[in-house]
Amino acid sequence: MIRFGVIGTSSITDEFIRCASLHGEFFLQAVYSRTEEQGRVFADKHGAKNVFTNLEEMAQSNLIDAVYIASPNSLHAGQAILFMSHGKHVLCEKPMASNHKEVSLMVEASKKYQVLLMEALKTTFLPNFQAIKQNIHKIGTVRKFFSNFCQYSSRYDEYKAGKILNAFNPALSNGSIMDIGVYCIYPAVYLFGKPERVSANAIMLDSGIDGAGSIILHYSEMEVIISHSKITNSAAINEIQGEKGVIVINKMSTPKQVKIIYRDGSNEELQQDQSNDFMFYEVQEFISLIKNNKIESTINSFQLSLEVIEIMDECRRQIGLRFPADER
Repeated sequence: MIRFGVIGTSSITDEFIRCASLHGEFFLQAVYSRTEEQGRVFADKHGAKNVFTNLEEMAQSNLIDAVYIASPNSLHAGQAILFMSHGKHVLCEKPMASNHKEVSLMVEASKKYQVLLMEALKTTFLPNFQAIKQNIHKIGTVRKFFSNFCQYSSRYDEYKAGKILNAFNPALSNGSIMDIGVYCIYPAVYLFGKPERVSANAIMLDSGIDGAGSIILHYSEMEVIISHSKITNSAAINEIQGEKGVIVINKMSTPKQVKIIYRDGSNEELQQDQSNDFMFYEVQEFISLIKNNKIESTINSFQLSLEVIEIMDECRRQIGLRFPADER
């Protein structure tokens, strides 16, 4: 059994524990919360025995082997490095950190302390996404990739009412690029590599973050056109357009329906037998890597995380969005 601690008691941590518990070698051992009361409620809900309100004590504890970090983005790097320095493996929610500098420091720590570090971006591990990678050659030379993820935040109504919660607070390194756009950038870089240049624009909110925007990743023979938003929904599909056909993807973050429509009008269904417990697949990869004494995933690799955050840094530069973390 791999004994996990979790940092964060939000709905994403609930979902992580639910999916991870489907893996026979996952064991939830400890919960971190800023308050004992909140931590105990969450721990009791999920059957964890131990509650920590001090991160240093949790990192030093011999009760856990690994930690799942789902705290605000601005805290990822410091927390991850702390736990890695005490020999704990780290599964860190996307985006990995606030900027390229922080991700670089996290990667250095993983190598120094010889512990696993992996970004918890679930899309790339899903069987349907891997089916895209395995079949993309069938559509010939790729010319365009329309990647769309627009999801109205459950906290936006409160924001409009004058209450700025974490999701819309630039001090926590949030915003549409960081929280939503990453789901489009990450798969694109995984499939096509680092672009030659990036173009970005955004709709900025009064709190100082981007509420929505568009990004173009420019390659020598193709382009990736990205639409992202935290303030609107979208029903648009995603397409990878090749000279021989187009791959149609119903949802970029968690593709369920994937097919090729060839130029002659014929279709080929690509979807695989895939669970709706989407986060299970990243846990499966993470635990497998631990058991095989690996410190890096070949799917969500260090290079991929570094290239993606570099692109997001450039997007933020172009739209004029800086975080307090950038000044550190």
